[in-house]
Amino acid sequence: MTLIRHTLYMTLRHLRELWRQPWFVAVTLVQPVIWLLLFGALFKKVIEIPGFHGHSYIAFLAPGVVVMTAMFSSAWSGMALIEDINRGVTARFLVSPVRREALIAGRILKEAVVVVIQSLIIVALALIVGASFPGGVGGVAALFAISALLGATFGALSNGFGLIMRQEEALIGAVQFIVLPLTFLSATFLAVNLIPGWMQHVADFNPVNWAVVAGRSAVSANADWGLIAARAGFLVALLALSVAFATRAFQSYQRSV
Repeated sequence: MTLIRHTLYMTLRHLRELWRQPWFVAVTLVQPVIWLLLFGALFKKVIEIPGFHGHSYIAFLAPGVVVMTAMFSSAWSGMALIEDINRGVTARFLVSPVRREALIAGRILKEAVVVVIQSLIIVALALIVGASFPGGVGGVAALFAISALLGATFGALSNGFGLIMRQEEALIGAVQFIVLPLTFLSATFLAVNLIPGWMQHVADFNPVNWAVVAGRSAVSANADWGLIAARAGFLVALLALSVAFATRAFQSYQRSV
């Protein structure tokens, strides 16, 4: 119960920070909105490719953009942690009774909240420009939950890297090195059956692809809930490993100060 109470306290602290700087949500939405609107218009003829299953590229692209946004925005979570380290905020928390796990979990839950807010905006924008989601509210909610899982995973990894590197420049390089290849080695922009064979094999082990495939299935007319549950289970397992990594990194940082 102490861990839960401390986690909720830290989550509220980070949400209050977000409330004071709501522009952060808008700034992180600039790139995904460009992907959705410009790519959606530029590649709308993709649906005419033999083997492509779908009537609208915007509807196909939107779940991928939701997942991509969750990953990109959460992957920068470690930047705020590095700033807290440099300002001495983290050191002050270390001499407080707060559980160390809560210092990581609070940031992860805040990232999950941000992901849901961003996902709502992207889905609303997609609906405005003509997309439809036959899976209904339940399917969209499942898409949000899957995206939040992925966002929390990358938020934990980012915090772990931040604690190890402790330099913003190094974290920026690490994030770009990870998120860009994972994005393009997935079904975010094109159906899996239309990408090269070796990329299909890589995508099978790509958490971004797990989330995209599961989210896209959830909002479709014939959702495969077995596949969705399996991919969500993979993401939960990866989240647990990422949280363990970040917690271990925090303990390592604590011993070094």
